[in-house]
Amino acid sequence: MAEGKSHPQKLLLFYLNDQRLFGLGTLKIREIMPYTPLSRLPKSHGAVVGAMNFRGSTVPVIDMAYAVGYPAMSQEDRKTASIIVTDVQRQEIGFLVRNVRKIIETQWKDVMPPPKSLGDRAFITGLLHLDNEIIQLLDVELLLARVYPESINPSEVVLTDVQREILKGLNILLVDDSQVARKQLSDALDSKNVSYSVTTNGQDALDRLLKADGDGRPVDILVSDIEMPGLDGYELTFNVRDHNSLKQPYIILHTSLNSEMSVSYATQVGADEALTKFDAEELMHAILRGAEKR
Repeated sequence: MAEGKSHPQKLLLFYLNDQRLFGLGTLKIREIMPYTPLSRLPKSHGAVVGAMNFRGSTVPVIDMAYAVGYPAMSQEDRKTASIIVTDVQRQEIGFLVRNVRKIIETQWKDVMPPPKSLGDRAFITGLLHLDNEIIQLLDVELLLARVYPESINPSEVVLTDVQREILKGLNILLVDDSQVARKQLSDALDSKNVSYSVTTNGQDALDRLLKADGDGRPVDILVSDIEMPGLDGYELTFNVRDHNSLKQPYIILHTSLNSEMSVSYATQVGADEALTKFDAEELMHAILRGAEKR
């Protein structure tokens, strides 16, 4: 059994306008650099302000303020702006922000889910109180889905008849705080007529696991995001493994971070697999591997 311990999260704090403070996990970030002149990208989304050369690769740059509904950054403002180069969902994307403030260290358990009143169109996955300020954690997956809607379409996965039957007999629970990630996961399973249940946070997932076990239909496969407010994927996994009386599910953790550290820590806390999201075929075959061990 892995020993439970806190898993600190570093956040980069920055401004998109003069008042609101936003946060982004540093594991997503490759580099922070001052604004540099960009090459035009014809026929691109209005939020894409151009492209830059980054370590030999062409990286699109998105005006983050405009992408989430604020006024676009003016040419004058860009002179003192910063570009945050990120590595998310296996692609490098630059985000233009007004200015960078600092990096802080926090715990996911201190991050609160956003109010439901914000609705499904809010680009926020969580809120953090810090020194009488409210930091809004951005839902980068949702932002990218709005700019590149084709990126959320699941690829076709070919399964044998035997594999389809195996999947249909499973009790699968999906948990993710990002509405885009939930849709991607759901679409992948819906396309194969595989039944499942879904929730948005780790604590509810743990409660459902315990209830399902008590009802005599334990969860076979748990597919969970890692970075979530409250009970994150690491803590969820540890808590599940710590319930000795619970029939143990096959646990697949997934993350938008291309990080060996994230994968390594996932196995330390008891996950059976860790994936960088999202690839429908990888997910389906990970679920099948779990089914073979039931």
